[in-house]
Amino acid sequence: MEKIILAFITGLTTGGLSCLAVQGGLLVGSLANQVEHDLQQSGNKKDGNRNQKTGFQFTYPIVIFLLAKITAYTILGFLLGWIGQLFQLSIYTRAILQIGIGIFMLGNALRMLNVHPIFHYFAFEPPTFIRRWVRKTSGSSQSSSALLPAFLGILTVLMPCGVTQAMMAAAMATANPLQAAVLMAAFTIGTSPVFFAVMYFSFQLGAKLEKYFMKFVAVVLLIFALITIDSGITLAGSPISITRFISGLDNKSESGSVISPWFTLTPNLTDQGNPTAGVVNSENVVTIRVRNDGYFPDQIHVKAGSPIQLILVSENVTSCARSFIIPKFDIQKLLTATGQVVLELPAQEEGMVIPFSCSMGMYTGTIVVDQ
Repeated sequence: MEKIILAFITGLTTGGLSCLAVQGGLLVGSLANQVEHDLQQSGNKKDGNRNQKTGFQFTYPIVIFLLAKITAYTILGFLLGWIGQLFQLSIYTRAILQIGIGIFMLGNALRMLNVHPIFHYFAFEPPTFIRRWVRKTSGSSQSSSALLPAFLGILTVLMPCGVTQAMMAAAMATANPLQAAVLMAAFTIGTSPVFFAVMYFSFQLGAKLEKYFMKFVAVVLLIFALITIDSGITLAGSPISITRFISGLDNKSESGSVISPWFTLTPNLTDQGNPTAGVVNSENVVTIRVRNDGYFPDQIHVKAGSPIQLILVSENVTSCARSFIIPKFDIQKLLTATGQVVLELPAQEEGMVIPFSCSMGMYTGTIVVDQ
């Protein structure tokens, strides 16, 4: 019972914000589609009737999206408790999925802004066979309007944030399908209030703008699309991304400060008590401090021609920084909240630059191979 309560609290705090950064675009897409459809339907009605319906227009798709997400993650938890490791996607598979979803969200945002007729092909729609099945089994328009948010809610299992991955590992460790299902359900329920509150009040604010409302929705979707694409590019190990550019504005190897590009879960911390962080010894061993708001240092230098040993030291880390990846070597390592993990890397040639990041692509760094 204690683990379940802890999972709920984790979702309610760090999990909610972390998941929103990755999965929020899907929810915005669901809302955009619903609101756009409803506003078209009510275009010839009186303003009073339209305003009375506005609250429901926002609430209904959000609730359906969250219920579908909770159901999907509960089922995933059951499967993880049963056969575990088979459900881990490779780094590049997740990166491709994230970039693809981001591009589709971007196209949909540009469609809503009427940038070019070609973007009319970008619209959030469930697969045709699902829509046909719903039309056959139900004549209710409300059932049809629930289809898209439900479909996108289920799709979130393909885009887990770092905190979600930590919870998935905990579910896997139970080796008990029912206990793992309850654990994932508790965590996902915990993340729901943040999703609901942020999206509901954002769209209520947009509704106050009246004639600019659809543009407001499109801009919100556009922002999430760019974040999603950039995170996917970073996740794939590309040395060029907005996140890496922002991080490079303040080199932690020199100043010790940390930049969090989208949001910060905890205040920045210094490493005065850990003077060995980033120092390479004669055996090509280097230590990286893992913090809630990134990695210190974010650029480390190692020697060419010798195997590399990375020592990752974490202390009370609850953010996605726990989920450490090196795409070049297909390394995915979920770190303990507090502890030390050693990674062995093969010898590299001089001039190589090896990117690393968290699994969300939000916190980044590079390994530079010198002579």
